[in-house]
Amino acid sequence: MSLADSRKTQAIAEWELLVECVSAAPRTPKLEDWAKTIAWENLLGLAEDHGVLGQVATQLGGLGDSIVPREAKRRLTELHRGQLFSALRMSGELFRLAERFAAANIGMLTVKGPALAVAAYGDPGMRSYGDIDLLVRPSDIYRATEIMIADGFDAAIPLEAIRAGKIPGQYLFSQRDSKLLVELHNDRTLRYFPRPLRLDELFQRQTSVRIDGREVPTLSVEDTLVLISVHGAKHFWDRLMWIADVGALVSRQSGMDWERVNQAAREVGAERMVNTGLCLATTVLGTNLPAAVLALASKDRIAKRLAEQAVRWLRACGDNSPRLVERAFFRMRMRGEGLLAGAGYLLKLSLSPTEEDWEVATQGRKNRLLEAAARPFRLARKYGKSGKN
Repeated sequence: MSLADSRKTQAIAEWELLVECVSAAPRTPKLEDWAKTIAWENLLGLAEDHGVLGQVATQLGGLGDSIVPREAKRRLTELHRGQLFSALRMSGELFRLAERFAAANIGMLTVKGPALAVAAYGDPGMRSYGDIDLLVRPSDIYRATEIMIADGFDAAIPLEAIRAGKIPGQYLFSQRDSKLLVELHNDRTLRYFPRPLRLDELFQRQTSVRIDGREVPTLSVEDTLVLISVHGAKHFWDRLMWIADVGALVSRQSGMDWERVNQAAREVGAERMVNTGLCLATTVLGTNLPAAVLALASKDRIAKRLAEQAVRWLRACGDNSPRLVERAFFRMRMRGEGLLAGAGYLLKLSLSPTEEDWEVATQGRKNRLLEAAARPFRLARKYGKSGKN
């Protein structure tokens, strides 16, 4: 066997072990078999890159030193401990922000992050996340930004831009010393939803999760499934964690109202995105779905083909990321409802400027047409050669 073939075989072993750790029902004998043939630093790097360090630590931490070398186990424990400390710190900040916003009568729902970790895995430290994502109404963005600035956060989107009516990709806040990141979202910033979110209805259907003894408001599990499916589609499902989240959520939330899921997906035009996520969860991780749900997802042939394409990109681990034309066709097909709807969705994404497209020192409405026209050229420069996300 050549050196190149040997490295390829080893990379396959590392990937297969990673997927086995994240799968719906990991098989200990299989874990032991794959563990004997891998380069541990590469596996740990993959686990971090794909956001599944918690699952890998859970599955491999209890195996003997003859299977997982002591140094590899020490490094795995160290990395997982760092993730747990980060989760604790962000949960604490989430509690504080929830109190601050409630005192100002600002409605807030936490999405992804620790709320998803609890809903999907039952543990806020199981899932990897680097920021706190909060959903607030557009009418509350200005006051929320004032609160964040008063609390010592640097606002990436200044109050002047909010007053001017500019819509960013997200309202990002950061603390220089702690490097803590908070993102505020609303129905206008979540532009990857094919149709606008009905934000008031999401607030009406809200539920709560218990994190470290505190109740935190969040989306219903049905709305959460739609949101993480759209989010995975936005990123071309290029990290295993996006698929793991779908599989874990539907597995843990056995009382999910699937008719409500279908209705919520139809409302925002995300049926195919949800079907693709479900196809990925079943084919990659072996997630069990109710027979009727599986039949409906499998009936969407384009969703199945999109899932197959996403798996090829996923296994390439960033070395074969989609290029500009591939990205465009993937997005069009992900929209569903025919070629015209897909083209409209792609056009909307291509011409909706974010803060990356804003011209320095411009204000008001007169430059919005220029910003929209410039966005496709920026995207072509960004993705045309490397295809990197």
